[in-house]
Amino acid sequence: MSRKRVTIYDLAKELGISASYVSRALNDHPSISQKVIESVKKKAQELNYIHNSHAANLRQGSSKTLGVIVPRINQSFFSDVIAGIEEVCFKNNHSLIICQSHESLIQECKAIDTLIQQNVDCILISVSAETQSITHLENIKKHHIELVQFDRCLDQVDSFKVLNDNKEASYKAAKILIEQGYRKIAFLGGPSHLSIFKRRKEGFIAAIKEHELSIPYNFIVDDTLSQPKAAEAARELLSLKEPPDAFLSTSDDQSLAVLQVAESMGIKVPSQLGIFGFANEDFSSIIKPSLSSVDQRSKEIGKRAAQIYFEFILSKKPTLSEHKEEIIVSDLLIRDSSQRQE
Repeated sequence: MSRKRVTIYDLAKELGISASYVSRALNDHPSISQKVIESVKKKAQELNYIHNSHAANLRQGSSKTLGVIVPRINQSFFSDVIAGIEEVCFKNNHSLIICQSHESLIQECKAIDTLIQQNVDCILISVSAETQSITHLENIKKHHIELVQFDRCLDQVDSFKVLNDNKEASYKAAKILIEQGYRKIAFLGGPSHLSIFKRRKEGFIAAIKEHELSIPYNFIVDDTLSQPKAAEAARELLSLKEPPDAFLSTSDDQSLAVLQVAESMGIKVPSQLGIFGFANEDFSSIIKPSLSSVDQRSKEIGKRAAQIYFEFILSKKPTLSEHKEEIIVSDLLIRDSSQRQE
């Protein structure tokens, strides 16, 4: 049995009419009689013809498809972002192609090349931990494809951006730890070249200075985004003669690593060690003790990133602001790991 897909030309041959005539009938063109439209659609059903909407959209100058690139889809933060984007795409009759970079610049570049080849109308991206160059992002714009950055953004690229109030959220989280009586707070950061991690560190430092606490230089450790790196940093710090009594981390994966290291060293959380993280990953509320975290309202980030395309870029309305940035205010979720028990 032939596996060849039935085309519009096969329909035309069966019906003895031109392919363009068949195309107009399938699209209910007013110049085609209702009788012919019905006969063409009936034959299409008999032959299991599937309309190639992608090709049809391209003929109209649009693929009606968006692409999204995230570092990892198995993190609930990014899967919720994708869910938000997909919800908005569905409402606007657009498809979505999902790619992940696995925190690799090379794979991120390949994903962009794939989406360009697929003629997507817009690429929404949260860049990988390795990404510092802007060349591949500028290449998107050279192909006349719209660009929206979210969460992890490169400031030097001119595009719409959807961000959290990272500095303020980090400041508030650090302040909560301080108010609970923790005084020797360590900070586990991310790649220092990415602005969201810079701002989270700035918020932490602001809270420490405001309360006139003295923090050793080695209590601030950048580029520990992965669990192994976070665990290594936590073990080294907790092995000091005067170890930290709390950790503020820039991800829940780091917080989990700290908790596991503390347990292996017989350090009790939260009575001996406080922990506060970012992203409100699914596991943070169900492990024991539960992990305090910054809820970045990830689904809202995704929805807003997609809405920016449909409401402002596609409709060519004026920009949201002079800097084309939108801030999604975070929520702080205080759980067991940051509530000190004297």
